[in-house]
Amino acid sequence: MKKKHLNFIGILLILLSITSVAKAEVSAETAYIFNTFSFLIHGILVMLMAAGFAMLEAGMVRTKNTAAICLKNIALYSIGGLMFYLIGYALMYPGEFNGILGIGDIFYDPLESEIAGEPNVEDGYSKPSDWFFQMVFAATAISIVSGAVAERVKVIPFLLFAAIMTAIIYPIYGSWTWGGGFLAEFGFSDFAGSTIVHSVGGWAALVGCLVIGARKGKYNQDGSVNALPGANLPLSTLGTFLLWFGWFGFNGGSQLALGSAADAAQMSIVYVNTNLAAAAGVMASIILAQIIYKKIDLTLALNGALAGLVAITAGPDVGSHFVAIVVGAIGGILSTLAIPLLDRFKIDDVVGAIPVHLVGGIWGTLAVAIFGGGSFIAQLYGIMMAGVLTVPLAFLAFCLLKYTVGLRVSETTEDSGVDMPELGLQAYPEFKH
Repeated sequence: MKKKHLNFIGILLILLSITSVAKAEVSAETAYIFNTFSFLIHGILVMLMAAGFAMLEAGMVRTKNTAAICLKNIALYSIGGLMFYLIGYALMYPGEFNGILGIGDIFYDPLESEIAGEPNVEDGYSKPSDWFFQMVFAATAISIVSGAVAERVKVIPFLLFAAIMTAIIYPIYGSWTWGGGFLAEFGFSDFAGSTIVHSVGGWAALVGCLVIGARKGKYNQDGSVNALPGANLPLSTLGTFLLWFGWFGFNGGSQLALGSAADAAQMSIVYVNTNLAAAAGVMASIILAQIIYKKIDLTLALNGALAGLVAITAGPDVGSHFVAIVVGAIGGILSTLAIPLLDRFKIDDVVGAIPVHLVGGIWGTLAVAIFGGGSFIAQLYGIMMAGVLTVPLAFLAFCLLKYTVGLRVSETTEDSGVDMPELGLQAYPEFKH
């Protein structure tokens, strides 16, 4: 009996020690490690979205343009990283500035203490880990434009626009919000970038479609629309799943910390809300397509998932799980309704980037005020300012490229496909178009 009694006391002491450790706060160094790890691993997940965009777009274009779209995606990710290093980060996070425009230290470099292997754990996280996480967001913004203007834009001019987008347009708006500028002071709230990333990219995509024009044969003189279906819908489906997977890094990492139990719990909520919104977007698009067209459209379902993800991005940390379902479902409905509306105005968006990212981003940003108790005026003001900044700058950039190096391929090139004239190779050389 004595031995059993002693064993019971030992077990009780162990449980008490575990409980005391669980209640204790982690050290500054441990928090530094977890926060840095969160930035890095979530940044890697967001980078996977670059593959998602590439596969989604490669499946949505015709075979004769597949290699060009793949090249654009790997090049724009590379350009985005370089331009954000050279100047974009300095514009987005200038430090002390007047809230409208400022520039910090260009040619971003880590702190000397970190280079020496002696980081200051009181900073909370490694500075390069934060830069990496912010950089992949910049690359996402330009990826949105790529698919919208596919099949008729020259490769090199588009890559020049990618440099402008990631070095100037996106960072300036980012400085107004995440950089502590006037929109942040006004109360504008956008947790992971429904407007900051997706609406800005959507506005630029809309301008690009208008300046470049529709693909040859897309619209008839009587206003009717000719379908130009993509060549590989399984590839687009894979791309959508990759984007969905990467979105957990996009939204989850935007908690910006993993150094406490509260951060871990909040991040878990963000993950669940992100997943529920995407699923609701899919089902809402399927149901609406069945009602309107009497058929289920795979491409609308794919865009429904993405629209649900875009919509929840502004506020995955607010509201219940049921609210996330509502926000995602409305995002899927709006994207489905917006696609024929674009055709009515002869705006040729190959992958549906404008309905997904612009429309979905606007809705999601407003949903923060509707369901999360934020200021509706502040949210509306932030949305408006995204257009006020992006539309004229993107229009100026596209027009400058159009009237200098040229922006659109020739009719002959468009007929034969961009791959051979621009790249000298084909993604599917054994196929005849």
